[in-house]
This record gives sequence, structure tokens and C-alpha cells, in this order.
Amino acid sequence: VQPNNYSTFYDDQRQNWSIMFESEKAAVDFSKQVCIAKCNSSPALDSVLCQDLLLGEGQGVEGGDSLEVAYTGWLFENNGLGQVFDSNINKDKLLRLKLGSGKVIKGWEEGMLGMKKGGRRFLIIPPAWAYGAQGVAGRVPPDSTLVFEVEVRRVKLAKECSGLDGLSISSRDSSAPSPVPSSDGFSSD
Repeated sequence: VQPNNYSTFYDDQRQNWSIMFESEKAAVDFSKQVCIAKCNSSPALDSVLCQDLLLGEGQGVEGGDSLEVAYTGWLFENNGLGQVFDSNINKDKLLRLKLGSGKVIKGWEEGMLGMKKGGRRFLIIPPAWAYGAQGVAGRVPPDSTLVFEVEVRRVKLAKECSGLDGLSISSRDSSAPSPVPSSDGFSSD
């Protein structure tokens, strides 16, 4: 799904098609359904399925980068979204994590690579990449496939080094928030 609410795809004969959506929400909902359909049509889910909902701006994140993330997690039940088991959307604190540190499930470590500041992504994570056979008592049953919608709100790049004059120099795009609200409907909180 592209900016300005349209999607392009190829059919079996390699013919190009486009779909125009009435709103950003409709385009995002369509993207989620495409990811769920991919999951339901694969014989066995053995890796993380990722679907970008909004691309964001700047450099894609890599291992070692620190992120602040807003997220919602659902159980994947009856071939679709089941109940929400975790979310920080309506909470004051964002989740802080360092990619590659092993502090979050393997599916997040893998599924968030390449995301950009302001980006939103839909992840479907098989049990082996989540909580496996043990689950999480009272919240995630054993052998559960999980679905997350994650949004990267802030990024601190690992590849920052000090110059000779002591000033910080970044080898990639600045992680400083824009002083004006972005045109994609998200504020630069």
C-alpha cells in the first residue's frame, strides 16, 4: 500500500493493478487483511510475517538502535485477530527497547528491522518466535501465534560517534523530531 491511499499488485499474468482507497484507515485495514490472508494461506508459519502500514521517515533501524514503541498485541485465533493480550496505546509510557539486546521476543527483533521513525507495521509471529510452548501465564496460551501492530515513535541510532571537537556526529539521518506536525496525520510527539 502506497502513500495517498492506493495499492498496486500484479496478478498471475504479471498484469499490474491498482486499488484506490477512500481513506488512510481503509488502506491500513486492507494491508492488515492482506497479511492475515498470507498467514492463513501458508501451510506452516515458520517465520515472522511483516506488512508495513505506514513507512515513516529517515533511515531504517538496525540492531543496536534504541527505539520507543507504541503497540497492541492480539492472539491469532480462528484465522484472524482474537483478544488483545497487551497494549500500551492508552498508557503514558512507550516501550523502550534496544534492537538485538534480546529483551523482547525474537519475532519483534526480526520484525522491526528496517522500520523508520513514524512507521507502523503489522507483525504475525509464530509460537517459536514468540513465547513458544510455555506461553505467558494468564495472558498467552502455550503455542500461540501472536499479532502486533507496532509504531516507532522515537529512534536513537547506535551509529553515533564523537567528532574531534566533541560534538556528536551521526552517520545516518538525524533522530531529532520534526518541530512541525507531519503531514501523515501523526504529531511528532
